[in-house]
Amino acid sequence: MQDLMRTDDAAFRCNCRTLEPYPLVCGPYRVPFLLNLPRAAGSDRVSGELYAVSARGLARLDELEGTARGHYERLPIRVDPIDGGGGEETTACVVEAYFAERSYAAEMWERCGKRGYWVYGEKEARGYVSRKDRPQNLSFLEQIQLFVSSSSSSSPDDGEL
Repeated sequence: MQDLMRTDDAAFRCNCRTLEPYPLVCGPYRVPFLLNLPRAAGSDRVSGELYAVSARGLARLDELEGTARGHYERLPIRVDPIDGGGGEETTACVVEAYFAERSYAAEMWERCGKRGYWVYGEKEARGYVSRKDRPQNLSFLEQIQLFVSSSSSSSPDDGEL
């Protein structure tokens, strides 16, 4: 988002929280996944940041999130602003968020022990592996498939492959 903000393709609006509980989990390499499984047992209202994004910025985000490759899908979601960001009056609204692609969302939730986070913060991101440091011989979808089909001897949402 910082790159998009530097080119005036994105602007921070406010912190917000989903109106309904959704699962937020860490998948392979501690990559965060918001799952489109509203009100799933074990999920919580998820907090995050809301940005206004230009058409050019949105195209860049879609590429980064792999929407054309089946990694994530951009869908509407109802959120409630936590603060106004710039002091303006804000109310609940429908925005768009990147959800894990539906083809593996339920499996991801199972693999993570049907336990989610309410925010992807510093603690949850500990152990995140950047794209350049992940194995290059597998596609991200292959990495996801390995993750959801594996069993872990440690915490079910440990994010290890």
